[in-house]
Amino acid sequence: MPPSQGSAHPLRLLGVYAVLLAVIYALVFFTGDHSPTPKLGIDLQGGTRVTLTARTPDGSKPSQDSLRRAQTIIENRVNGLGVSGSEVVIDGDNLVITVPGDDGGQAKALATTAKLYIRPVLSAVPAVGGKATPQTGTAGTATPGTVPDATQLNPDGTVPTQPAPTTEAAPTTESAPAAESTPQPRVFPAQAPTSPPAPPGGLTPQEQAKKEIADAKATRQSTDATVQQAAMAAMDCNKSDPLAGNDDPNLPLVTCSTDGKEILLLDKSRIDGQEIKDATSGLNQQQARHEVNLEFKSGGSDAWASLTGEYINKRVAFVLDSKVVSAPVVQSGPQQGGRTTISGSFTAASAKELANTLKYGSLPLSFQTSEAETVSATLGLSSLRAGLLAGAIGLAVVLLYCLLYYRMLGFLAGFSLIASGVAVFGIIVLLGRWIGFTLDLAGIAGLIIGIGLTADSFVVFFERIKDEMREGRSFRSAVPRGWQRAQRTNLSGKTVSLIASVVLYILAAGQVKGFAFTLGITTVLDVIVLYLVTAPLMMLASRSSFWAKPSVNGLGAIQEVARERRAGEALVKETAR
Repeated sequence: MPPSQGSAHPLRLLGVYAVLLAVIYALVFFTGDHSPTPKLGIDLQGGTRVTLTARTPDGSKPSQDSLRRAQTIIENRVNGLGVSGSEVVIDGDNLVITVPGDDGGQAKALATTAKLYIRPVLSAVPAVGGKATPQTGTAGTATPGTVPDATQLNPDGTVPTQPAPTTEAAPTTESAPAAESTPQPRVFPAQAPTSPPAPPGGLTPQEQAKKEIADAKATRQSTDATVQQAAMAAMDCNKSDPLAGNDDPNLPLVTCSTDGKEILLLDKSRIDGQEIKDATSGLNQQQARHEVNLEFKSGGSDAWASLTGEYINKRVAFVLDSKVVSAPVVQSGPQQGGRTTISGSFTAASAKELANTLKYGSLPLSFQTSEAETVSATLGLSSLRAGLLAGAIGLAVVLLYCLLYYRMLGFLAGFSLIASGVAVFGIIVLLGRWIGFTLDLAGIAGLIIGIGLTADSFVVFFERIKDEMREGRSFRSAVPRGWQRAQRTNLSGKTVSLIASVVLYILAAGQVKGFAFTLGITTVLDVIVLYLVTAPLMMLASRSSFWAKPSVNGLGAIQEVARERRAGEALVKETAR
């Protein structure tokens, strides 16, 4: 019988696998940071753990439903940043975010995602040292379609009429170059109105938080123009904000930009951040700059068209946790269709960060960071050494058993395992660069189990060959027939394993996802190795007189059984005559 399809040209199939390995390692060594080292999870390299404490406007205890919804939104944002091994868990009334690596900035950035509103900008002043300054400037202009963040506007929120240089848009509320004109100083009262006297001591933390929010609202969300100006003069962008996520969207707001360089007076909210359907970042090929593309839901689309039509050449602010993350100038309006673009001097990273902030910014609760700590990897590294040692011993025992039971065929199994392991390692390195995948202890367990399944595929193949030889076929003819029968069995088993991996990845959370992810990768790669390495090697061995020797392939006993069976059948036929 001729060899089954896919095994007629074994050298060609082995060459295809060699090319695949060459491509993988060319990407490993000539792209990214050129380091052939996978990204490690928090249990192997350590990381940062941030505890978020929920804050409600009335100081009451947050509901579990709101905590679960907040957990889901933050997990979605983590996924938006890539598979990074981060975890978001509920611990009582808190959320705990764990991020691998030495830099805890990512975890702290995730902690800032709370309530998002879109508010018109009424006026703005620069902040030097966190405080408002009395100097003013003019807003930069921009080409049609851009939405730069200007700095100073007239008190009514319009763009000054003095000539100004054309400037590139900026992703945050940074100061634009001032035109050569005489600045018009703005005078503020020396201090804000005196706050009500503090009540006697003995306040509970909930009562104290409630009092701080009420005091801030009395000045920074006042509808009185004098109080608003005084609040802008007294605003300190370097201090923690008690209104973070607790501002009333139906009232004006005095607040700072996220970089602390500008103090703004905002009108009441016109669009809730939950009306943003999607936000993505990308490179505008025509203008060679990074942009953030927004898409609103149906209700938000109508509100955005109305807002942009009303505020042409004026600024609108995207306010997250009571701070302005971006305040672009509306260059054209009304903008129909529910889509708009924020452009400026973005980098790829800053555009992606702003897109994720706008997409996943609205949470049912506001949070403050109550604790941030560094997680040591000492225990994880000890477990890693023990696990790798156990895996190496187990693999050596399996190979030794294959050598004793299958003789030289065991070397073919060992070579296939090495080829599979080399490919898996390179793929994990690349996934760490491309999607932020981090290898943790659970992922290593998935790799070990996956490689074990690969060894099981060899056993099925070899036993099918033995079945064919028991029927009286030679080693040369038994190999292609055994492969044809074995591949059906192996494909059925790999399909079940892959389905289990996908279901586990979808339903699981945290490190269990890493286990399912690596198990799925090794399952797919096992099929590739079977077709491109194991089967071609066996086909080459079947055509060799050396490998056909019973002392080499260990199939002498099976051949003896086949001869005895043929002799018995011949005897029965002679007796029947």
